[in-house]
Amino acid sequence: MNGWDMTRQKPIEVITPPNVLKTKIGGALPALDQKAIARAEAALEKMSSQFAEWIKEELERLLEAWGAYEAAPGTPVSRNELHRRAHDLKGLAPTYGYPLVGRICSSLCKLTGDEHGEIHAPEKLLKAHVDAVKAAVLGKIMGADHPVGLALAAELEAQSKALIASQIEQQG
Repeated sequence: MNGWDMTRQKPIEVITPPNVLKTKIGGALPALDQKAIARAEAALEKMSSQFAEWIKEELERLLEAWGAYEAAPGTPVSRNELHRRAHDLKGLAPTYGYPLVGRICSSLCKLTGDEHGEIHAPEKLLKAHVDAVKAAVLGKIMGADHPVGLALAAELEAQSKALIASQIEQQG
């Protein structure tokens, strides 16, 4: 049998570690409360009238961070603030009904510190991201299926991916 001696094989022992988390939370997780979910959705619906204003406020914060970045390009403080504002929008934009803005900000976050550490992105590429967010918010490009918005997001992602790959290759 291919030189394998089945008589010398040791028995297999399966060790199951204790589920400490389960004991800490008091057993199995309770089933989702459908009424609580419905109440949360209703509350979100009530607030949705304010989403347009809130997304504009977030855009203003991103534009302020961009202005600070332009005044002091590449400094840790300006870079961190730009990243922070892009990261906030990445998470908030889909909730506010702007998934495309979230996608663009996700790409911007990769250029300003997410995942790959410090990437030295050209100012033009960063500005293109900021301008795309501005255009989407002011143009009320809300859906993730807007053809021009999708093409723009895809191009920004491709440019970012290529830049990140080249810099990782140079570092390694």
